[in-house]
Amino acid sequence: MKKIFVTSQYPGESVKHLSQKYDVSVYPKATLPTREEFLENAKGCSGLITTVADVVDKKVIDLCPELQIVSNSAVGYENVDIPYATKKGILVTNTPNVLTETTADLAWALMFSVARRIVQADGYVREGNFTCWHPSLLLGMNIHGSTLGVYGLGRIGTAVANRAQGFNMRVIYQNRSRNEKAESETGGQYVDFETLLKESDFIVITAPLTDDTRGKFGYEEFRKMKPTSIIVNVGRGPIIKERELAEALKEGEIWGAGLDVFEDEPKVDSELLLAPNALLTPHIGSASIETREKMIDMAVTSVELALGGEVPKHLVNPEVLDSN
Repeated sequence: MKKIFVTSQYPGESVKHLSQKYDVSVYPKATLPTREEFLENAKGCSGLITTVADVVDKKVIDLCPELQIVSNSAVGYENVDIPYATKKGILVTNTPNVLTETTADLAWALMFSVARRIVQADGYVREGNFTCWHPSLLLGMNIHGSTLGVYGLGRIGTAVANRAQGFNMRVIYQNRSRNEKAESETGGQYVDFETLLKESDFIVITAPLTDDTRGKFGYEEFRKMKPTSIIVNVGRGPIIKERELAEALKEGEIWGAGLDVFEDEPKVDSELLLAPNALLTPHIGSASIETREKMIDMAVTSVELALGGEVPKHLVNPEVLDSN
C-alpha cells in the first residue's frame, strides 16, 4: 500500500477518508515536525501533504524514490525545490483561491485593530484602568474616507481593495504591472511606488516574495510615508525589514503596523516585539475552520488524482508532464 505523510493536523474528514485507501500517517503534535522528524516520516512515501514551513528539497526528494506528488496546503510553494522535483518527475500542487477572502478579512482586522488600538483598549479595561470616560482616551485613526494603498493587486490584494468601497476609501495600488480588470472591479488607481508611499494612509502588503519584493520596505521607505500611516503585511514576511520597521515605529516615522508574517518566521525581531504600536499575529491569514477544511480537501484531492494516475487540477509545475 502506498504511503502518505501529512505534516500537520487539519479539521474535517478528508485525511480520514484518504486513510481508507492508503497508508496515511499524520504528524500527531500541535506543532510542525522538526527537520529530522520530517525526513524520517517522509522516507518511502508516494505522497506528501505539506505546509509552507516544510522544506521539500533535494535531500527529501532523494530520500523518497517512490514519491509521486508533493501537495502543498498553501498558495505559496517556495518551500519546494520545484526544478528538482520536476526533474525527478514529481508533481507539485498548491491550494489557490480558497484562502483569498479569509486572508483579506484578516488584513482588515489588522487595519481596524491597529487604527483603533483595539488590543491596547482591551488590556486597558482588563487591567482595571477604565475608571472614567475621557475625550482623549486611546485616540486612534479613522479608516473611512482615507486612502488605502495595496502593494500587490493579485487575488488577495483585489479582495482587500474591494472591501474599501464600503468605507468610502480612495484606493491606489502598486503592482509589477497594471491590473486593469482589478481596477474596474475595485476602482483602484495604478501608481508608482513613491506615490504609494507618500499618499497612502494604510498600506496593505499582499505581494508574493520575489527578488524584486524582498526587503522592499525599509527605514527609508517608512520615512517617506505619512507619520499617521499604518502598514499591514499579510503577504510574505521578508518584504519588510523588521528591525528597520521597529526603528521607524519607535521614532514615529509611521503610526503603526500589523504583521501576520515575519522576516525569519517563526522568529520575530526582538525590537519589534517591544513596539507597543505593532500588532503581531502568528501567520493566521487563512485560519478559519471553513477555509482550512477547504484547503485540506483540495490537497487530498490532488493526492488522490496523482496516485490514481490522473493530473491534479492545481499543478504548479506542468512541465513535469513533458518529462513523464
